Amino acid sequence: MPTIAFLDTSRPAERHIVTDLNGKTVVITGAARGIGAETARQAVAAGANVVIADVLAEEGAATAADLGDRARFTELDVTSEEQWGAAIALAKREFGTVTGLVNNAGISTGQPFDTETLEHFRKVVEINLVGVFLGMRAVVPELKSAGGGSIVNISSAAGLMGLAFTGSYGATKWGVRGLTKVAAVENGTENIRVNSVHPGMTFTPMTSGTGIREGGGNYPNTPMGRVGEPAEIAGAVVFLLSDAASYITGAELAVDGGWTAGPTVKYVMGQ
Repeated sequence: MPTIAFLDTSRPAERHIVTDLNGKTVVITGAARGIGAETARQAVAAGANVVIADVLAEEGAATAADLGDRARFTELDVTSEEQWGAAIALAKREFGTVTGLVNNAGISTGQPFDTETLEHFRKVVEINLVGVFLGMRAVVPELKSAGGGSIVNISSAAGLMGLAFTGSYGATKWGVRGLTKVAAVENGTENIRVNSVHPGMTFTPMTSGTGIREGGGNYPNTPMGRVGEPAEIAGAVVFLLSDAASYITGAELAVDGGWTAGPTVKYVMGQ
């Protein structure tokens, strides 16, 4: 059996923000912490105005304050059509034309689907899928009036494959993937781009309770051998918000360390 040399992936490569979002205003849901907060930070650093929309009022307001004059917070339950209207109105009032939306808010699950209650299943669907639908429907008229824009919907690796113990979560993330493509097709001639990002296991407040650890070798079932960092997911989102992605729509971008690409070399070789 040949000897296999494995790269040291214990630390993410140093990242430099080069994407230009000057003049853009982006609404980001679930942005009080985790991937959403990091996306807001990178967007502001790239020149954008951002509206941090979240049900976590105290954390969301603190994140906005930390980002300075080009960030605002609004409390948003993504299942409320009325609150969506208020969030878009606030973005217009504070910063003018809205040019982007990141549908990041979501909740997870961790049990076999046959033991999941109907109440919980419906709750996950309302937040993870209906919330995305309401957000896109609220922002599309604004993007049309602006002459175009970008919507990035956060799906999951669980929206690209069957993943055990993610019945409602997986179903909604597959739904987000499909809804993204429908919206991309319907709005392409309006210069509105709609794409989905599919994170693999990422170290965030939502996943930290599962016992995952950061660093190389701590997630051996991915080719890169580690979990992702919020900054790595955010970088892909900010790119899709930018004009550098002007010919990308209806795409699904896996940011998962190779998880959905296939079994690891070690697994295939029986190591």
